[in-house]
Formats: sequence, structure tokens, C-alpha cells
Amino acid sequence: MSKPLTELIVTASERLSPGMVRLRFRSEDLSAFVGSEDTDRYVKLVFGDPAALEKGERPLMRTYTALDPDPVTGTLAIDFVVHGDTGVAGPWAAAAAPGDRITVRGPGGGYAPDREAAWHLLVGDEAALPAIRQALTTLPSDAAGHVVVQVDSAAHQQDLGVPAEMSLTWLHRSAPDHPDLEAATRALPWLPGRVHAFVHGEAQDVMHGIRPYLLKEREVPRADVSISGYWRRGRTEETFRAWKAELAAAEADG
Repeated sequence: MSKPLTELIVTASERLSPGMVRLRFRSEDLSAFVGSEDTDRYVKLVFGDPAALEKGERPLMRTYTALDPDPVTGTLAIDFVVHGDTGVAGPWAAAAAPGDRITVRGPGGGYAPDREAAWHLLVGDEAALPAIRQALTTLPSDAAGHVVVQVDSAAHQQDLGVPAEMSLTWLHRSAPDHPDLEAATRALPWLPGRVHAFVHGEAQDVMHGIRPYLLKEREVPRADVSISGYWRRGRTEETFRAWKAELAAAEADG
């Protein structure tokens, strides 16, 4: 069944870092979000004619995490990674002004921190940063675990509100001596008890690096790991979907 379409109206824009812009929206109807508790909940922004979806066509769309949707007030926010004029959604978000409109489809999602877990592992890059921040807001103040985030430089770091018992590691691509996401994850102390993990970001790092470490080497049950690539270097979202389908097919054959 196709997910509902919702029109959003921009109400405010805020620069969170040199590479991220937060847009705040309102809507006359956010009923699609009633009961949505996943902290990785996402919507697909439609850059084209939304009516094409009803005809079975697929207009240009981009996927983003929906932050703090409130069906009562009709408000939500979306954080956009911005790399100058590169891409579709980033330049649109950088130029967006109050009153601008866009249609989204969703929400989707599948992860929220299990408060019964002994500790939590949250790993990702800028694309996963909004979902990581959303997950952290639901954790108790005494939650244990690790957070690892990769950004371009120290200027791109943001306040995440990490619980006192959780470690926070920032990785900077601009610093050649910094480890990548996989190396940094492997270097973390492995804590006792059941871990609940959220690992999302660039697909090569996540799917070919960290996933085998957690599922095979650490033998974390698949049900305790939310892990997937949000993007792939050198690919648009359309060609990335094809890459993910090819990977899933290859693993099924194996």
C-alpha cells in the first residue's frame, strides 16, 4: 500500500553547521504521523508532480529523516546536508524561505532504541546525524554506550545531548590521522550485556565494513542491529537503489 502524501510549508530556516541546514515546516494535516514512534522515521521529498505517484509513475524523490513530528500542532523539522550546488535537495533547502511548499510521502522507519538493552551503539556520518540525534532524545539520562559520528571537520560538529554514561567520538575527514567509521567502531571498548545498535551512513563503510564486524565477529543478533547504507559515493539516490538491490540479490544467492 502506498504511503500517504503530505504537503509541507516552510516556516523557518536555521544553519546548524557549515554543511547542514534545518528547515521547519507546518502542515494542515500530519495525521500520517500519528503513532509513528521510530526515531529513524523518514519521508521522501517529491521534486516533481506528486500526482505522478497516483499514476504509478516515480518522480524525482529524496529521502530524509523527519524530526519531532507533532500531529497536534502540525509541525516537524528536517535537517539537510548541503554541499554547495551539488545534488537536488541540498540546494533546494539552502535556498528555501518561509512560505515555500513541498510534498512528502511517508513516513517510513523501523528503529527506536530498545530501553531494555544494556547499552547502545550509534554510528554514522552526516546523513545519519539527524536520526542519531533523534534516538538520543529518547534514551534515559543513565543510558550507557557509544556514539561515533563522521563529519568533514570540527566546524561541522553539533550538540547532540549525549547521556553522561555514553562516549562520543567525532571523526574528521579533513584530518588524515583520523580513523574511518569502521576502524573507530572496532576500537571502541565492547561493553557487557546486550547491545542495541544503529549504524547508518555511506554504504561501503557500513555494509562492507561495520556490518560483518557486528554480525559475524561480535555475533550480535540481527534483530538487535539496525544497519543500512543511506547513500553511496558517486551515486544518485536512483542508482543507489539499484546498487542495494544488486547487493541484496547477491547475498540471497550466496
